[in-house]
Amino acid sequence: MSSMDKMWASFIGMGLMVLASFLITFARVKLKGAVRGVVSIVAFVILLVSVVYMLLSII
Repeated sequence: MSSMDKMWASFIGMGLMVLASFLITFARVKLKGAVRGVVSIVAFVILLVSVVYMLLSII
């Protein structure tokens, strides 16, 4: 992986982490019931994908 690819992978990873953070905060504050659970699961999956991107940027 070139240096520019690593940079973009880390930017994508950071952006996905921010998105997951906003989603989980929104779910906890505004939503209730099953919708809250679904949004929380989506946020968790986005967080896992961001971890993969961040690990790719290290390698």
